[in-house]
Amino acid sequence: MSIRVLVVDDEPITAEAHAEYVRRLPGFEVAGVAGDGREALRLLRDSARGEPPTSSIDLVLLDMNLPDIHGLDLCRRIRASGLEVDVIAITAVRDVAVVRASVSLGIVLYLIKPFTFSTFAAKLENYRGFSATLELGDALATQSEVDASFASLRAAGQPQLDKGLSQPTLDAVIAAVRANEAAVSASELGAQLELARVTARRYLEHLVGAGVLERAPRYGTPGRPEYEYRAR
Repeated sequence: MSIRVLVVDDEPITAEAHAEYVRRLPGFEVAGVAGDGREALRLLRDSARGEPPTSSIDLVLLDMNLPDIHGLDLCRRIRASGLEVDVIAITAVRDVAVVRASVSLGIVLYLIKPFTFSTFAAKLENYRGFSATLELGDALATQSEVDASFASLRAAGQPQLDKGLSQPTLDAVIAAVRANEAAVSASELGAQLELARVTARRYLEHLVGAGVLERAPRYGTPGRPEYEYRAR
């Protein structure tokens, strides 16, 4: 049975990107998308009552910065309402106090934006392993079963990159693009990181496909057509 996921994010492009990530993962399906806390609660309550089209929500991917409520407060309302769903925080918020509060509220994973699809996939695979080990019905869990479930949740995982790409270089490319105020081309990034233009472009295109960067044509430059890249 698939794990049904509710995506909660106020940025439509980001929400759709995360929903598409979910659709690409075997064993997961999108149950709904909400742009604010009020809509998320409505969908979750409909799910609890078994009302279509959002019945059986198992997991919430929750952004912290919503227009009507902070993600932590929404999580508190979910818990207070007795809604039995797991929550994974997907946010750019790095505040340690928010991370600690997330742990206390039972948020099972905390994923910091931006990230690649491979990182997203590895985290959700960890969650699926955690969920599977606790499918015990009314049985009592042994200590080893509890240990195994939490180990699968915290496993680092090894996300797969496109052939020929390395994680350290990918991290450097992400950091360099984010550090530039203006969009950068493959040539400019290659010069900055001492990479060949074609190599820089491979990393940039990988990140576009992962939803981390966006690409646009750069007009007014002589010679071959060129694209520029910026963080989403």
